[in-house]
Amino acid sequence: MPVTHEGKLTAEGLRFGIAASRFNELVSKRLVEGALDCLRRHGGDEKNVEIALVPGSLELPLVAQKMAQSGKFDAVICLGAVIRGGTPHFEYVASQSARGILQASLSTGVPVINGVLTADTIEQALERAGTKLGNRGFQAAESAIEMANLMKEIEAKPQAPARRAQGPKK
Repeated sequence: MPVTHEGKLTAEGLRFGIAASRFNELVSKRLVEGALDCLRRHGGDEKNVEIALVPGSLELPLVAQKMAQSGKFDAVICLGAVIRGGTPHFEYVASQSARGILQASLSTGVPVINGVLTADTIEQALERAGTKLGNRGFQAAESAIEMANLMKEIEAKPQAPARRAQGPKK
């Protein structure tokens, strides 16, 4: 029978970094509130959370990487919103921030969760930040909790198999 690893949804004793974009702050602020709500509901302590505010979504990967490298956090949550405008800028910002967030996770071995919304309109973004379609910040925090616990489980040293008792030495 194979050994299956699966992260638990308990934030108790875990430490989290949140990197949040100030651009589209109306949306980002709600995402942060959703993430904090999730961490609390899953037994986390706000004393074990640090928030770094960055100008925009393109700045998230660098700060997330620094947070992950610090050794202070079990997971880092990136939150922000990229809303389509009339130029191709949207595609560049969305793809490069996602790429950088993934790279931060892979290069550090710390779960770095992408909670950056991409939307065509501010209304769509707000719907995904806690109105009609749930809160993507809450969902990103759930992923961070699960991944932090999964990494701890995978990294745990296996226990040595029990030895069979042997008779007295002769």
